[in-house]
Amino acid sequence: MPFFYFVSDLHGSIERYRKLFHLILKEKPEAVFLGGDLLPAGLIPESIQGDSSYDFVRNFLGAGFRELKVQLGDKYPGVFVIMGNDDPRIQEVVIKELEYQGLLVYLQFRSAQFQTYTLSGYCYVPPTPFLLKDWERYDVSRYLEPGDISPEEGFRSVAVSASEIRHSTIKNDLQILVGDDDLSRAIFLFHTPPYGTSLDIINSPIRLFEGVARDRHQGSIAVRDFIREKQPLITLHGHIHESHRHSGRWLEMSGRTVMMSAAYDGPKLALVRFDPESPEKATRDII
Repeated sequence: MPFFYFVSDLHGSIERYRKLFHLILKEKPEAVFLGGDLLPAGLIPESIQGDSSYDFVRNFLGAGFRELKVQLGDKYPGVFVIMGNDDPRIQEVVIKELEYQGLLVYLQFRSAQFQTYTLSGYCYVPPTPFLLKDWERYDVSRYLEPGDISPEEGFRSVAVSASEIRHSTIKNDLQILVGDDDLSRAIFLFHTPPYGTSLDIINSPIRLFEGVARDRHQGSIAVRDFIREKQPLITLHGHIHESHRHSGRWLEMSGRTVMMSAAYDGPKLALVRFDPESPEKATRDII
């Protein structure tokens, strides 16, 4: 039976990646999904100035997957990757270098076939209080939660037109990505979780900004509605590290769709193992 891994929000932790590489070598999954926020913090100033901040992707991630490919040969898994809102988009070019070398498939706003499944990826999250806006989009409208910084403010490592920033939405992007496709065999790799679920709960039950309560759910309405309407087989999510601590759940059903989160707010690796033919039986281990 198929045997897949899913991890997310590793944030450049050498220890987490080394555990992941070790387990891939030991257990030989057929596919590995990385759901964004791949890179260490603090890369943004260097990434704008020059190439030195690319070293983590080239010399650590690239080297790690390259060594696995040498050791595993034809048992090397399909590796499917998106970036996350903490990953400067200027580093996308280096991720694409690894794809060109045959080490991974970069799924942002793309679909690919793997075995009998259609795989698609989407990096963007709704607006946040954070300053880096490379992977932020308005969700279904230009509404902002109290404390959010607009995608039209903040800063970007890659320039985008003012029109795209102001008028693009996650809702419209998802309509363009899938159209009328049959998603009954589709696995979607999202960074954002769906809104109003056990996968998108932030820390404080009442987070105030200048006396105004902030919604405890911080996922995407567009992604929630997309899942309800299109019913893909599986959706994979990250972004909200603490959601499992508050809800006690990392897997939830929406109709026939199995939704899973691998985000984790501790120092260890959260590893989801699943069989896409029975995803409701997935396991999540803290390693």
